[in-house]
Amino acid sequence: MPALTTILWVFSAVVFGFVLWKTGIGMLRSMTTPLPGPPPTGEMRRINVKYRCSVCGLELKMTLAPDEDPPPPRHCLEDMDLVAPIE
Repeated sequence: MPALTTILWVFSAVVFGFVLWKTGIGMLRSMTTPLPGPPPTGEMRRINVKYRCSVCGLELKMTLAPDEDPPPPRHCLEDMDLVAPIE
């Protein structure tokens, strides 16, 4: 009769193999599904962009916009500078 530790090692190997298999299949399926179409015109889109005011230093994070590349907002009567898109 095998020792208890051998049974535990085999069981953990089977569980690890199953998790690895499911992860691999999920990754392959995610690569084969087509991307969704763009939302209709006028609908808000999710974005993550940070802007900074060059006059006073105020920082702003924009999360929704009507298009993917919105014009910069104005603060202190000046256009704000793009800091970096947040990925």
